[in-house]
Amino acid sequence: MMPLLGAAATPVTAFLSVARLAARGLAGIGTYSKVIDGIRWCWSEAGPRDAEPLVMLHGFAGDKDNWAFFSMLLAQRYRVICPDLPGFGDSGPVAQGGYAIAEQARRLESFLDALGIDTCHLGGNSMGGFIALTIALDSPRRVRSLLLMNNAGVNGDRMTDTQQAILDGANPMQVKSLDDIDFLLGIILHDPPYIPLIFRQLLLLQLARREKLHNEIFAQIARNAIESPLNDRLGDVRVPTLVLWGDSDNLLHVAAATTQHDAIPGAELAIIENAGHVPMVERPFRTAAVCLDFLARQQCRSTAPADRSRRHRGKVQP
Repeated sequence: MMPLLGAAATPVTAFLSVARLAARGLAGIGTYSKVIDGIRWCWSEAGPRDAEPLVMLHGFAGDKDNWAFFSMLLAQRYRVICPDLPGFGDSGPVAQGGYAIAEQARRLESFLDALGIDTCHLGGNSMGGFIALTIALDSPRRVRSLLLMNNAGVNGDRMTDTQQAILDGANPMQVKSLDDIDFLLGIILHDPPYIPLIFRQLLLLQLARREKLHNEIFAQIARNAIESPLNDRLGDVRVPTLVLWGDSDNLLHVAAATTQHDAIPGAELAIIENAGHVPMVERPFRTAAVCLDFLARQQCRSTAPADRSRRHRGKVQP
């Protein structure tokens, strides 16, 4: 397998890069980079520069392109900014310090400062949601509203088998073979699509390039989630919050969504049907519609009483 992988890497990588650039161009998404505090940040943007900023953070082993369709759908009303977090995608690793959630949260705030963004709507998926929730708790002045999508950092009253494996010290996100890729896709997606062999090999190659770094990052995130979950701080969230979850998440149990909805004052809950751990990838239109509905109501939320009973399953309630 490895000789084929090496021979195919250059042309397939080039093709994939061109395909990503074409997709971003068709969606009106631009890409940018800037060195901030010694770290090279890369990010994508869509929408008017003078619109309200909406910053979305990807999960572990993800990148800015996880939000491509989502960005396109929200760009008519918002300036959608999706960074590659340090250590992922096209952003560089850090020279000093680690990748604990609190450290990444501080770096994200420095990123926002460098872009001249004082406040924004902030959201994230999985690890990115853990970071977004941490910022909402520690720096609430920066957050106009909070969008949590299958976020880590909060324990529900039930766990998936994958969560139990992590508690037992395993790293189910580690990929060393094509079988591991199939297993990983089965964890994060409700209905994994067929992926041609050559592209699965390319994905394996890309993951292998940062295997050591990502193993280190995963260990730090898992330690944070196990030793310092945010359950006891949820009542301190003081920004409008949407908790959105795929109903078929095999990585983080959907019970954590209910836990957050019940504990965060005024939080809203949306369950996306037939979606796994990354609903913005599997069900981008449905996910975007729920988020647009939530964001549109924040303008009048300060004058209206919070409706804690608001829940919807994959559709926007009038």
